[in-house]
Amino acid sequence: MKKTNCDVFITTNKIHRRYLTNFTGSAGLVWIGADTNILVVDFRYVEQAGEQSPNWELVKQEPTLTETIKSLIDKFQVKRIAFESEYITIDQLNQWQQSFGVEFVPTKNWIAKLRMVKRDDEIEKIVKAVEIADQALKTIIPTIKPGVKEVELALELEYTMRRLGAEAVAFDPIVGSGPRGALPHAVPGEREITYGDFIVIDMGCVYQGYCSDMTRTLVVGQPTDKHLEIYNLVLKAQLAALEAIKPGLTGKQVDSVARDIITEAGYGPNFGHSLGHAVGLEIHEEPRLSQLGEAVLEPGMVVTVEPGVYLPGWGGVRIEDLVVVTETGCRILTQTTKELVIIE
Repeated sequence: MKKTNCDVFITTNKIHRRYLTNFTGSAGLVWIGADTNILVVDFRYVEQAGEQSPNWELVKQEPTLTETIKSLIDKFQVKRIAFESEYITIDQLNQWQQSFGVEFVPTKNWIAKLRMVKRDDEIEKIVKAVEIADQALKTIIPTIKPGVKEVELALELEYTMRRLGAEAVAFDPIVGSGPRGALPHAVPGEREITYGDFIVIDMGCVYQGYCSDMTRTLVVGQPTDKHLEIYNLVLKAQLAALEAIKPGLTGKQVDSVARDIITEAGYGPNFGHSLGHAVGLEIHEEPRLSQLGEAVLEPGMVVTVEPGVYLPGWGGVRIEDLVVVTETGCRILTQTTKELVIIE
C-alpha cells in the first residue's frame, strides 16, 4: 500500500478472501490497514468466520455492506482505498465513490502474485488432491471397455473422486474418445468407446479448496504404428519439459522445449495450446507455461506440464502431470503411469 499511498486495501473476491483469511463463506469483505486486519461478514457467517479466521478482527455487517464500509472509513479516517480493479464492477465502484467521498485507487494482481508461490500447507493439500485423482483413475481403468459411453466414464470419474474424499471436481472431466480426442476440451458425449480408440481423460478434484489436474491417454486394443508414433512423441516432449524446469526459467522457455520437439516432428500446428499453467485455489492460475509466458519460475510454484497433439478426424494425445518447482528442478506430484495403457 505504500506504493499507492493508500490507507487500506479491500477485496470482496471469494478466492482472495479465502487465501488471506481461510474463510470459506460466499460473501464478505477483507479490509487490510497499516495496523488492522478486518473481515466483514453478515449474520449467516459470524460463527463460521470466528472458527475459520481466529486471527482476524471480525466485524458484523450491519445493516448493509455499504454502510459498514462507511463506518470503518469514518472510524479509521480513511482517505484513499486500494481495490482490485479486476473484480469490482463499474456500477459498484460508482456506488462506493458516491457513498463514501474518498479516493479509490485501482490495483491489479496484488494477491494473485502472492498466490504464485505456494506455502508448504498449500502444497500438502494439492498433493492430497493429486492422490485422490490418481487413485480414482486407477480404480476406473479396469471398468473401461468397448460400449461404455464417454459420459458414463466421466460420471464414474466424478463419483469416484468424491467417494475418495474430494469436496468437488476441479472442472468437469474431459473424456474424448476416437476422433473426439482431437478436441482438447471435449465435452463427454453419448459416443461409445470402440476398438482402435485413443481415449483422452483430463480430470482433477478439489481437496480443502485446492485443485489437482492430470491427463492420461489410453488406447483400446493393440496400438497401431501411428498410435505409438503420436503417443511417444508427446511423451518425449513432456519428459523433456519436465527435465528442463528449474528456477530462473520463464514459462516461455519451458514451453519452447516441448514445442520444439513436436514442431521438429512435423506436428507443430497440431499443438495449439500452451504447455501448462499454475494450479492452486483455482484450476488456472499464474504463471503460464506458454509462448507468451514471461513470468520467471520460482521454488514453490505448482504448474501443469501438458503437451498434446490433435489430429482432426483421427484423435489426439495429451499427457499431463502436476509438478512443484524446487530449488534444483521440479518434483512430479502425479503418480499415474505414463506407459501407454492398453485396454483389451
